Amino acid sequence: MKHDCHYHPGDPAKWHCGECQMHYCNRCMPDADTRQRRALCPRCSKAMRYLGAATEVVPFWHRIGAFFRYPFHTDPLIVIAICTLVPIVAPANIVGLVIWLVLALALFKYTYAVISHTAEGHLKPPPVSVAFTGSGFDIVILQLLVFVLMGGLVAAAAMIGGPILMMLALAFAILALPASIMVLAMERSVGAAVNPMNLAVLISRIGTPYFLLYGYLILLTLASGAAQDFAVDHFPMWVAQPLAGFLNSTFTLILFHMLGYLLFQYQEELGFASDIQGEEGDADQQNRDRSTRFDADLDMNLKDGNYDRVQSMLIESLKKDRDNPKRIGQLYQILTARQATTELYRYHPRLMAWLAQRQDGDGLNQLMQTLQAAEPGFQLDDPELAVQCASALYHRGHFKPALRLLQDFHKRFPDSDQLAPAYLLAAQALANGLQQWEKASAFLAFIKKRCVTHPLHGQIDTWLDQARNQQPLKGPKASFEVPE
Repeated sequence: MKHDCHYHPGDPAKWHCGECQMHYCNRCMPDADTRQRRALCPRCSKAMRYLGAATEVVPFWHRIGAFFRYPFHTDPLIVIAICTLVPIVAPANIVGLVIWLVLALALFKYTYAVISHTAEGHLKPPPVSVAFTGSGFDIVILQLLVFVLMGGLVAAAAMIGGPILMMLALAFAILALPASIMVLAMERSVGAAVNPMNLAVLISRIGTPYFLLYGYLILLTLASGAAQDFAVDHFPMWVAQPLAGFLNSTFTLILFHMLGYLLFQYQEELGFASDIQGEEGDADQQNRDRSTRFDADLDMNLKDGNYDRVQSMLIESLKKDRDNPKRIGQLYQILTARQATTELYRYHPRLMAWLAQRQDGDGLNQLMQTLQAAEPGFQLDDPELAVQCASALYHRGHFKPALRLLQDFHKRFPDSDQLAPAYLLAAQALANGLQQWEKASAFLAFIKKRCVTHPLHGQIDTWLDQARNQQPLKGPKASFEVPE
């Protein structure tokens, strides 16, 4: 069943809190441990249930093409080639029979591994080694036992209830065969694979898609038989035999991959959780950095309308990390949106420094209007910050606010090394912005008289000539000369 995240509609939910009845996506839970399937609800701090890929996996009927491509990956092709071609060249004696049996076991082992491998979220086939190494060869014997027990159940139904009950039992056995194969592949239990109640529950939880899949499986079986008959009828036996074996193995892998994918698609209904593995999704790459947890909490509180909480969280965060530009920007946004004049004034040095660094002259102009409304005659106490903010304002065309920041700069900061840049900026705002050439010349003359040792002093005469001729005052010229 598809569930969207409560806070990010359209994003599939990965976690569900039974206490709050809330669904969360990965963006809401950046600190969750998906490997261990552990996460605490951001609201109530109770343990949550991991949903895996249940809410984002596409229905199996949208992946028909992918199912048919599945056997043609390198690993299954190698398995099919070995299990199909080697028996043909094996000697026609007891050794050849043993080879044939071993390879048949390996092929069956691989096909059953495909179900569990796919149900765990691996959309690419298992490696070749799965077929020929490790345990699991007993799956063939277990499947034979399932067939024997199902036959026994049908026979028992005939003995107890006659032909009608026998036909009903046979119909159920045929209908439940795919479910029985899925249960056997996942649980490796004969009892679970033949338990009618267990199979009925599995079918009912999957619902209508199970019967749709059943129709696909019948078509696949008929297509496989028709293809093998065509190979036998139209090719010589030395070609038809391996071709028929190849087709049979290919269709079997497609069938078992579809069964595994059905389990994967309905994992939530069946009570387990798997994520898409490999290239399509890796749960181990989750970033559990505390800063991402903080951002997720901010986002959720904003969407819940807890603005006081968001503001207090940011203020507390800036107490620990005073100059964090990300947190300063977030505080500026929430304070501006709430028109919190008192708090804007309280944190204005950091907010204005952040805006100046971003060259956000428009934001600085708006903030200055708010601050001047709260305190007429507002001025900055930091000469370097005042020049930075005035520069950002000037370059965005806010000439008068820039001049206001630089007003009486020589009186407020008489010993500052920012005096020459400040008054050059004032002259540029007056000349280039307001066409007040005489006032601009006065500021330039002040720099020439008072800032003799400053590097800008050497170009003052050029700017004075530009002001006299009412030409735009250009910034310091770049020099590419290498000193000798």
